Amino acid sequence: MYVSVIGTGYVGLVTGACFAEFGLNVLCMDTDASRIAALEKGKVPFYEPGLSELVTKNLTAGRLRFTTDLHKAVDEALVIFIAVGTPSREDGSADLSFIDQVAKDVGSRMTGYKVVVTKSTVPVGTAKRIRSIIQANQTTTCSFGVVSNPEFLREGSAIEDFLRPNRVVIGADSPESVAIMKDLYRPLYILETPIVITNIPTAEMIKYASNVFLATKISFINEMANLCEGVGADVQLVAKGMGLDKRIGSKFLHAGPGYGGSCFGKDTAALINIGNENNYEMTIAKATKRVNDQQRVRMMEKIREAVGELRGKTIALLGLAFKPNTDDIRDSPALYLAEQIMKAGGTVRTYDPEALEISMKVLPTMIPCQDAYHTMEGADVVVLVTEWNQFRSLDFDRVRAAVTSPIFIDLRNVYEPQRMEDLGFHYVSVGRKTVGAPPSQKS
Repeated sequence: MYVSVIGTGYVGLVTGACFAEFGLNVLCMDTDASRIAALEKGKVPFYEPGLSELVTKNLTAGRLRFTTDLHKAVDEALVIFIAVGTPSREDGSADLSFIDQVAKDVGSRMTGYKVVVTKSTVPVGTAKRIRSIIQANQTTTCSFGVVSNPEFLREGSAIEDFLRPNRVVIGADSPESVAIMKDLYRPLYILETPIVITNIPTAEMIKYASNVFLATKISFINEMANLCEGVGADVQLVAKGMGLDKRIGSKFLHAGPGYGGSCFGKDTAALINIGNENNYEMTIAKATKRVNDQQRVRMMEKIREAVGELRGKTIALLGLAFKPNTDDIRDSPALYLAEQIMKAGGTVRTYDPEALEISMKVLPTMIPCQDAYHTMEGADVVVLVTEWNQFRSLDFDRVRAAVTSPIFIDLRNVYEPQRMEDLGFHYVSVGRKTVGAPPSQKS
């Protein structure tokens, strides 16, 4: 079977490379000629563990190819995946202009039966919209299937999530489309992967419901963390006690500076907008967004409380990506904090194993550093924002030697308060007791 993937961003490239790994013939198409030229040489434009190796392997085997020619992508494939961007508009709704353009182009080139599949996260009703656009732009009248096949890829674990998923959701408008999609995912049958077959609106809704529910868990545990600080409880143990209940589960119950990345914020806003368009107020989704917005402000307050006046102070910021094992800085809490610190007159020294270069393009007034310890040199406070593995076992003798004040703000609760107090640090975390007096308050 021949498959085309339109769009070589995060979702499109992972989808194409993984289907090629299944043994399918895959052609990935993008209008960005420089990106395609790089991909033809095996150069992946973003960081995702294992993806470069997978792309190179399947390029060499001839199962994965790249092109800027959409006509070729339509002509060759039985199944066409649409994986272009759907950024948020100012009102929170999804911008479907890229989807619309692909649908027009596919319709104008289609000469025989195709299955057109949305991989992009799109509002309910988008597949119906795609069908109408294709029909309106057909130069040769022919039948086609439309399918919603949402992705559930975690950045940093995307290949594992695709090759060994918890489930595959297929929303289709015909038995033929279902049969073809099942054939595509046949390699997963040996793993007994659940295949959920639905109508198209249900498949489109499953994606939003899943992401916003996970975002809600994050906002809920952050609210609990804030309350724990007030009553003297430990949010880590609260989360453990909750997570042992199988009805709740332990995933996404980690207190911190709030969610970031390309999905949760965008999808929460889009679901709120979908509710508005259907005369229903998404109360929980709105609260989830509000709590997340407030959480990063609260993290900024922690920094101010620990160091006082920020003007003239140097802050060492460890981590810039919104989570470990990615270079994605979209909606990153770390960049929000860096920007606020510099607006207040502070200096930000920073390091991230993968996201440093791209972050400097966004905030060029930060001082880039070569590693964690270089970042801390002359700093008045260390703030751990992204829990990369290399930040989990810091040598605190080196930390003490590097900083001007032993203040450590751990926004991911990587370290234990008692240990940090024993090491002589003023230690601030999220949802747990603050230990050690700030240096300015010591007698």
